[in-house]
Amino acid sequence: MLSVVPIRAFADNYIWRIQNDEWPGFTVVVDPGDADPVINNLDQHGLALSAILITHHHSDHVGGIRRLIEVYGDVLVFGPAHERIPGITQRLGEGDLVTVPAMDIHFQVLDVPGHTAGHIAYFGYGALFCGDTVFAGGCGRIFDGTFEQLAASLQRIAKLPPQTLIYCAHEYTVDNLGFAKWVEPENPDLLRRDKTDVMLAEQGKPTVPSTLELELKTNPFLRLNIPAVVSLAEQKVGRPLASPYDVFKVLRQWKDSEYDCMEPSSEW
Repeated sequence: MLSVVPIRAFADNYIWRIQNDEWPGFTVVVDPGDADPVINNLDQHGLALSAILITHHHSDHVGGIRRLIEVYGDVLVFGPAHERIPGITQRLGEGDLVTVPAMDIHFQVLDVPGHTAGHIAYFGYGALFCGDTVFAGGCGRIFDGTFEQLAASLQRIAKLPPQTLIYCAHEYTVDNLGFAKWVEPENPDLLRRDKTDVMLAEQGKPTVPSTLELELKTNPFLRLNIPAVVSLAEQKVGRPLASPYDVFKVLRQWKDSEYDCMEPSSEW
């Protein structure tokens, strides 16, 4: 059985620490943008670092790699094949299998481009470590990927088992749900979730992981076929929209140009 623990970094990042309960003493971390909180956490719990999993090239996800290699030595560093990331020892793409022998754990690699052109995710044990592709209540912005890529990646994630735990890399949930309420102000599942997650955030507790099932009920970027969502997107542009991709682009651009300009946001 796996245990997953968040390590806080910067203002709102999560570096995920993964352990196999049958192999105590070893751990894997996901997207260590900063080495210091990882080192402090591992020292506190008496853990040795076996591997690093990287989803994409942004500095707040890769900035700690070099220092962690210096401290822990022979560490496996897995990352996307199509992005230039110093320190990667095994480059990965669609269908590859990540194996960490020291911990007897395995993850399937999914190509999920859009936020960046080469973004990947790690799927296994009922969990998806998805970097900045899908967030609790939202999704990443477009950087060097495309709207079409990200829409397709989100639709692919939507087809995973509903109970999949979504381990995204940022605590953006309350802000994302604010935009979701712009899109579906009368969605009862969304209103219940908003109340719960606001309470968690006020207590300084993580709002993630969420489940895919909850995302499908409340995340507008995974609800591109819902009539109310489609209708609102069509109202925004004043014309019919032919596909979920078209709906996605309208929603993402709306959030970028209006909501994120109104609300202070560091969203990646």
